[in-house]
Amino acid sequence: MRLPLFLSACAISLPLYAQTPDVVTDIAPVHSLVSRVMDGIGAPQMIIQPNASPHGYAMRPSEARALQNAEVIFWIGDELTPWLEQAVSNLAPNAASIALLDHSETITHSFRTGATFDTGSHEGHDHKEHDDHDHGHHHDDVDPHAWLDPVNAQLWLELIADALSDVDPKNAEVYRANAAAGQGELDGLIADLTAEFQQADILEFVVFHDAYQYFEMRFGLSATGAISLGDATAPGMARIAEIQSTINDQGITCALSEPQFNAALIATAFENTDAKTALIDPIGVNLPIGPQLYPDLLRNMAAAILHCVE
Repeated sequence: MRLPLFLSACAISLPLYAQTPDVVTDIAPVHSLVSRVMDGIGAPQMIIQPNASPHGYAMRPSEARALQNAEVIFWIGDELTPWLEQAVSNLAPNAASIALLDHSETITHSFRTGATFDTGSHEGHDHKEHDDHDHGHHHDDVDPHAWLDPVNAQLWLELIADALSDVDPKNAEVYRANAAAGQGELDGLIADLTAEFQQADILEFVVFHDAYQYFEMRFGLSATGAISLGDATAPGMARIAEIQSTINDQGITCALSEPQFNAALIATAFENTDAKTALIDPIGVNLPIGPQLYPDLLRNMAAAILHCVE
């Protein structure tokens, strides 16, 4: 999967060309990865703001124009944004459209459905070990939060570089050098976070929104349960009661919420429990947009979990 690491040196010496393709992405983490590959050449545009749900997003006129002008579109897939495929078909029928979940080597997991999960420990995975997992080809049961496994991000950096090289061959070496450098940076990040979690005590926590199993499985974590199946699904009282019972019965002390969820609903979900709450952000709501957003996103998630379970 790795691009030749010696190419990273080429990014400094190769000439940059003004005529770069118009590139559009869906969510902030994908925008960050594409920005890393385009570093020094240009920048993509993002059509879904981080503080909004991607599932039913209504594009602003400026975002629709960016999509209409796009030559290349990188997006997670219609499992995350079911409306975007039709928008691309209508507004940018001639653009190269790359759904990252559709890549045959992308690691995918099926949705967890119960309020509480099997809490058996997980080891870090290599995508060759995922023969029993569903791969994203518009399957309704595929959890689309695959960007939270940095091994997927490493794969996608190469995929992004290849796609950009096809439409902009003059800058191909720069794209591939940037992708290789980004992969190396993520190698270091994976090693750092793995060591941090291994040094911690047993980590037991619940989450408000079940978005984190890719991160959990990569770093050997096990969330005990989730208040909500997804960020587009409001939890029922029975599910809230089940989570509250689990928190109290198992003595769980950490409940992770997200900045975009209703504070009153969060308070209701975790009242009458001893769990302390902390914010965790899977999409980069409060982070500066750009190449650094993706690694900062994962570091912040790790820090939130480790602080909450202390």
